[in-house]
Amino acid sequence: MSTHDRREFLKSLGGSVVTGAGAWAALESLVPARAAELAVTPEAVQFRPEMEPIVRWIEHTPREQVIEVAVNQLKRGLSYRQLHAGLFLAGIRNIKPRPVGFKFHAVMVINSAHQLALDAPQPDRLLPFFWALDNFKASQAQDVKEGDWVLEPVKESAVPSLEKSRRLFVEAMENWDEEAADVAIAGLCRGAGAGEVIEMLWPYGARDWQNIGHKIIFTAHVWRTLETIGWEHAEPVLRSLVYGLLNGGPGETAVPYAVNLSLAAKVRPDWAAGRPDPAATNAMLKTLRQATPDEAAGQVVEHLNRGIAASSIWDAVMLAAGELLMRSPGVVSLHATTACNSLHYAFRISGRDTTRLLTLLQGASWNVLFREAVRSRNGLPDRPLIDELEPIAASQPPTVESIFHEMKQDRLASARQVLALANSGQPAAPFLDAARHLVLLKGTDSHHYKFAAAAFEEFLHANRSSRPQLLAASVFYLRGANDPDSPLLEKTRQALAVL
Repeated sequence: MSTHDRREFLKSLGGSVVTGAGAWAALESLVPARAAELAVTPEAVQFRPEMEPIVRWIEHTPREQVIEVAVNQLKRGLSYRQLHAGLFLAGIRNIKPRPVGFKFHAVMVINSAHQLALDAPQPDRLLPFFWALDNFKASQAQDVKEGDWVLEPVKESAVPSLEKSRRLFVEAMENWDEEAADVAIAGLCRGAGAGEVIEMLWPYGARDWQNIGHKIIFTAHVWRTLETIGWEHAEPVLRSLVYGLLNGGPGETAVPYAVNLSLAAKVRPDWAAGRPDPAATNAMLKTLRQATPDEAAGQVVEHLNRGIAASSIWDAVMLAAGELLMRSPGVVSLHATTACNSLHYAFRISGRDTTRLLTLLQGASWNVLFREAVRSRNGLPDRPLIDELEPIAASQPPTVESIFHEMKQDRLASARQVLALANSGQPAAPFLDAARHLVLLKGTDSHHYKFAAAAFEEFLHANRSSRPQLLAASVFYLRGANDPDSPLLEKTRQALAVL
């Protein structure tokens, strides 16, 4: 589309692609639905005026046409952030966050797609979002089959003042009171600052391990996404989050929470000034292989009180998660990485010592829960162990190309190659770039995106002594060069060719 044509088109819409009669006329020419079919019923929450038209065409465009329509909207001036926000909010309104997982991955994967897009080369940058659009349409159809849930408007007459909201929200969350929590979080969104609200949510996101850690994943991804699309969209998003967090009620999966809250009070006040210690990381890794949840958390407290840096403990938590994937690759074991990554993100973002210590202690305890869940479902071989992994013997370091071409045949051999590459002193960027590119080309599942984004982030935050092992463990769920291309890839390429 020429610069002149695009300028004239924007001018005809009053400078915006999402407001005014001109915008609706443009949408109606692209979306195969009548205006009446696009109306938001009183039973569904309505978004801000500048976002409603975008959300509606995403909701109502048939799956087989949604990528083509998205490309047309981008040609007409739709921004990346508007597409990002529209897709996320469409999921918030249309997909039930209970259980937190399964079809709701269409919402939780959006930030991972965004993170991969940020670091992708220009030709790849829209691939993850077009995949996410298609994925949303599949989950939307599944939600319709399961009852066609929608997020309802908040009960306005019951929304409390800000001062009351602060107290009522805590009471409602502690008592698992869905109705009271819904109006309280609305009151907080309308009166409190973003930082205050997320500080109130972190402990409840980290409270229980139900649905193999998806509650903290949802919490972290909500905060990350709101930082990108704008806090002005927070109220419906956080209402969906709170509804998801209260799923299931108190149970065994929340048992470590109370123990770890009390343990956090036993950590020395200057714990944040600890020193990194690879030996402590190795000791904690060994503890996580055989401890109970309480024993693992107790060991964290001992290390912190001896002056060990929290970063060394986090290294052990993430190494243990990577090792679990090496020993028994699968959906449950990969969530040890994605859930603990979200706990680690909360640790880095929170400004409260109690919350930061809680997420670290939960990371240790949850690793044990993941370990035993994998053992009970799939069995857990004794090997391989991540600290016993030896780099492949070769006169020259392996190439990134050879690693990804051989990955599908022998993951363990590829891990040894990655370890040799990392130990050679060569930069990790070419490996990360290749891995990211292959996810965008060959990813077919939300977990391909979520795992890659989490694993790459943890690599960058780890101490240097732990990075080679973390990178080596990642190959057990990354895409290889010989994996088949995503079925959506060719359709996406054809659509992008006209941009």
